[in-house]
Amino acid sequence: MKILKNLAPIIFVLIFSIFTILPFLRSGFFPIHDDTQVARIYEMAKGLTDGMLPVRWSADLGYGFGYPIFNYYDPLPYYIGGVIEAVGTNTLLATKAMMAIGVMLAGLSMYLLGKEFWGKSGGILSALFYMYAPYHAVDIYVRGDVAEYWAYVFIPLVFLGLWKIYKEGKWRYAVLTAVSFALLVISHNLTAMMASPFFILFALYLIFKAKKRKATLYLLGAFIIGILLSAFYWLPAILEMQYTNVSSLIQGGSNFRDHFVCLSQLWTSPWGYGGSTKGCVDGLSFMVGKYHLVLASLLFIFALTALIFWKYFKRFPKEKLIILVFAFLGFLVSLFFTLQISQPIWELIRPMAFLQYPWRFLLTGVFFASFMVGALSWAVEELVKKRIIVISLLVLFSCLFVLVSVKFFVPEKYLQVNSDYYVSASALKWRTSKISDEYLPKNFQPPENQSGIANFSKLNSNNLTLQNFAAKTQTVTLNLSVSKAMSVVIPLAYFPSWQGYVDNQKVSVKDNRGKIEIMLPQGAHQVKLNFEQTPVELIGDLLSLAGVLALFAGIIQLNKKYA
Repeated sequence: MKILKNLAPIIFVLIFSIFTILPFLRSGFFPIHDDTQVARIYEMAKGLTDGMLPVRWSADLGYGFGYPIFNYYDPLPYYIGGVIEAVGTNTLLATKAMMAIGVMLAGLSMYLLGKEFWGKSGGILSALFYMYAPYHAVDIYVRGDVAEYWAYVFIPLVFLGLWKIYKEGKWRYAVLTAVSFALLVISHNLTAMMASPFFILFALYLIFKAKKRKATLYLLGAFIIGILLSAFYWLPAILEMQYTNVSSLIQGGSNFRDHFVCLSQLWTSPWGYGGSTKGCVDGLSFMVGKYHLVLASLLFIFALTALIFWKYFKRFPKEKLIILVFAFLGFLVSLFFTLQISQPIWELIRPMAFLQYPWRFLLTGVFFASFMVGALSWAVEELVKKRIIVISLLVLFSCLFVLVSVKFFVPEKYLQVNSDYYVSASALKWRTSKISDEYLPKNFQPPENQSGIANFSKLNSNNLTLQNFAAKTQTVTLNLSVSKAMSVVIPLAYFPSWQGYVDNQKVSVKDNRGKIEIMLPQGAHQVKLNFEQTPVELIGDLLSLAGVLALFAGIIQLNKKYA
């Protein structure tokens, strides 16, 4: 009976989350801005089944020349989808499952955080407001930014872990914080960049309050270990950026200066499936949510009033009232960074340019507002003292809120397509490749039409004969015969991880306008190209391994020492 009582709120959240993912249950799919998700799941599954781990290379994208997308673009959601496909599911179904799981887990993680502060009823309210925020719907059904809305899952867990370290000082909560932070980084590094200052400020506040060596060590250690765990991804993403055209992501239409939000748009803006443009008229909505804005503001006023006149509000713990005030400040700071008035800070902190769109801060704004709304149930429960009334009001309010919010969680239209539409050779090497080619080398010249996509048979010439070839994600083997010593350009995008071998002897691999070039002596040869870890990638992997060891050895030893 106790188990059922504890599971009931989780079941409630899961049931209500279904209405946010109903479109995934229909046949076919729907158009989204980043219409590369199915292809990326396919490429990840292919890399996993080929035995590449960590998967860094996509063999078919980049016009068939391949590119190291998973070295740079947040890989966690694609690992989830790739594993689902690898166990026997078709690519489209695996993609929809991965996307739906991300939406539902966000509600559960927010429930856990809200429950810790506001009780089960408050946790449910926070979860519903988090899931049904308009910007969440924009991410899912307009932008299709899978990485960003998977990041929704881990922000609450990092805050929960930090709080539990402060309250209980147990090593398992340092593990929760470290793992959650690492998963946030590899889900969406840009969200991790936005959220980290909030994490750090909260941790400093807790360190100041705790004044306990053990809690301080755990709080600091959790961040360090989280950074180590995710090093296999972020270290190459930063230090090997020079080998691709990824810096183009902050230029042209993605220049942050053109994407600030007008203040009125935060309250109301027309719903649409278009893009972001300069000015106050955009093709998509940047609403925070009227209920989010109003309730967060009222709860802030309540908390501030209670703190000022606390002798009249002694039934409400000061600690939680202060948390409400801090959350509202986080909410205001988040909205501030979406507005033009914040541009001087964007100009000053140059790495912020990689965020591209100031309105991304709606994500952290929605988080803080949704967390605060859970306090509504807590406050009512403290005042009414009758559980049945609180539960009845909660159910009624939840149903009404979902009814007015579910209208956002629909795609523009449905396409009656299957996996082949997204993962056929022409779809991968041409249609999808045109959407996202920034991970190719800077000096690579994209083909003007489909005749220019990678084709190994084009190696044949008067002086060169391709007898056969075999390709996997991480290795390409060719049997070539040349009538004279000559350099050969292989239809494979250049990247320093590729190492060349001719007749089992290592040879130099050169960059020829973004493609691999090797020198062959006269005669018949076996040419093998292996994707091998660069020193930077190897260091990243070793740092991540060190993070794993720290979880199971270092932190446990600290726990024993200070127990």
